[in-house]
Amino acid sequence: MTEAQDEAGAFRALADPTRRQILEDLRGGELAAGEIAARFAISAPSISRHLGVLKGAGLVTERREGNRILYALAEDRLATCIGRFLSAVCPEQIVLRHTKWRPGAQSEGSS
Repeated sequence: MTEAQDEAGAFRALADPTRRQILEDLRGGELAAGEIAARFAISAPSISRHLGVLKGAGLVTERREGNRILYALAEDRLATCIGRFLSAVCPEQIVLRHTKWRPGAQSEGSS
């Protein structure tokens, strides 16, 4: 798979609002599949399919703990895909990992 195809898969995964919400929910750390499903008014199998798409795109990771599957945000992968796209579209802009819109980040000049 080429880099362009790989990134296209990530952007296809990001196209769905439910998948974007799952990524936002994972911002705070790992969640079990059941915990994720409980946050939505759609069926657990539908959430499983969304998680499969996100995992296939490399945007989430999963690990088993007993009979639970825990999902985590693959922050570096997401940042790399978005960063590469922005660099191609807006090459004059510098994209920083820590900006004032990022939760917990401090803006320049603050102490």
